[in-house]
Amino acid sequence: MKKMVQMPECDRPREKIRRLGPAALSDQELIAAIIGRGVRGTDVLSVAGEIARELKAGRENLTYEKMESVHGMGPAKAAQISACFELSRRYPEKDPGKVLRVSRPEDVIAMLNGIEFKKQEHFVCITLNGAGEVLGNRIITVGLLNHSLVHPREVFADAITDRAASVICVHNHPSGTLEPSQQDLEVTRQLTEAGGILGIRVLDHLIVTRNGYLSMKEKGFL
Repeated sequence: MKKMVQMPECDRPREKIRRLGPAALSDQELIAAIIGRGVRGTDVLSVAGEIARELKAGRENLTYEKMESVHGMGPAKAAQISACFELSRRYPEKDPGKVLRVSRPEDVIAMLNGIEFKKQEHFVCITLNGAGEVLGNRIITVGLLNHSLVHPREVFADAITDRAASVICVHNHPSGTLEPSQQDLEVTRQLTEAGGILGIRVLDHLIVTRNGYLSMKEKGFL
C-alpha cells in the first residue's frame, strides 16, 4: 500500500469515511483513521498494518501494552485504540427484535469479551431487570495480578441507576485456578448483604479463567 502522503486526498481513510462510510474501509484503514499519523520514518499506514495483523491474531491478545510497544504507536495512540474497543464493548449493535436474557452461567460467559484472558483481575457487574433481561454490562474495577479490590458502592451505583432488580458479578483469576479465595467469599457475602438492603439480588458470582468457570451459586457459596 502507498504511503499516506502519496495517496489522493479522496482515498485517505478519513475522507473515505466521509464519502463512503466506515464499512467501506479495511481494518488497516480504520486503524489509520483512528490514530491519525505515524512517526518520522514510519507512515501511519505501516503502523496501522502492524496493529491490524495483531488484531487478526486475536482481539484478546491485543493489550494496551502490546499496542504501546509497536513502533509508531506509544501511549497516546494505544489509548485511542483501547478507548474505541471499550466503547464498542459497551454499546454493541443491537437487534431490535432480540433481547439478551440470562438464565444460566453459560449465558454470562458469552458476554464477557475476553476478560478470562486478562493478566490482571477484572471485576464485572451485569445488571438485570425483573425478567432477567440484561440492562448493563460493566467493568467495575481492574486490580492486580492476583486480586481485585471492590466495594459494594461501586457495584451497586450503576445498578441503582439502571433500576436493576438483580445483578450477576464476575471476575477473572489470571492464575488459572477456579478455587475462590477467602477474599472472594468475603466480597460475595458483603455484596449479598448490601444487595438485600437495597432490594437488588445478587444472583451469582462467577470466577472465570481461560479454562472454564465456577459459579458460586452452583457450588453453594451464595
